[in-house]
Amino acid sequence: MNHFLQKLRRRTRPGPTMRRHIDLTALDPRGLRLYVIPDVHGCIDALLAAEDRILHDMGGDETPSLLIYLGDYVDRGPQSARVLDHLISTTLAGTRRITLCGNHDDLFLRAITGRMAPLGWIDIGGRETLKSYGLTSELVTKLARCPREFAAVIGQFIPASHITFLASLPVTVRIGKSLLFVHAGILPGRPLEYQKEEHLMWIREPFLSTGPRLPLTVVHGHTIVPVPIFVNNRIGLDTGAYLYGRLAILKMTRDGIVVL
Repeated sequence: MNHFLQKLRRRTRPGPTMRRHIDLTALDPRGLRLYVIPDVHGCIDALLAAEDRILHDMGGDETPSLLIYLGDYVDRGPQSARVLDHLISTTLAGTRRITLCGNHDDLFLRAITGRMAPLGWIDIGGRETLKSYGLTSELVTKLARCPREFAAVIGQFIPASHITFLASLPVTVRIGKSLLFVHAGILPGRPLEYQKEEHLMWIREPFLSTGPRLPLTVVHGHTIVPVPIFVNNRIGLDTGAYLYGRLAILKMTRDGIVVL
């Protein structure tokens, strides 16, 4: 499976950076309350439960709250369409939300807009995403064999608002001088302005072993871990919501870092 994903990544390499990078370096994170939610993967119930835990944790405190979602809203889990609807149409009272792009979100957009053959994406969770929009498994199988028809037919099922949302997702947000939030990680030692989207959305090694090798703490998802991991100036949060039904939440304040 890892070999297959590497081949898929090479085939869909995005080339020059096209997505936005949010620069909040002027903000002092000590004046904020940050909540971070990792890979949702179509698990709407886990997402709603996580947001309820955040609201409960906030209580009546008026400290400015920022929610950062680390991407991979779609694929593998059963309710990708509902997850996107929720992120597009709802807000959490007293918070600002930033939604980053994951590799699965990027693949989904490329497949449904005709920028890549759909079969590879369908085989790594895209089938469940298409079924969440009302397509039958039989129709998905048929379309996977007919790439020319795929985008035209899919366009009848996917709301334009979902396509716009996916296309607008940034790949990083930097807060203060030392905090970077990204889906997968970064290429160690390379200045942020020279990072490629491929690395930001797909990387595992050598980042997982060495950390960023820059004066940064990188908060990321993408690679499943049994529990959130704090090592080598990186914090890995993806605990496999589509497998285990629960999202880890990272809370960062001037008082420290905790997992809810």
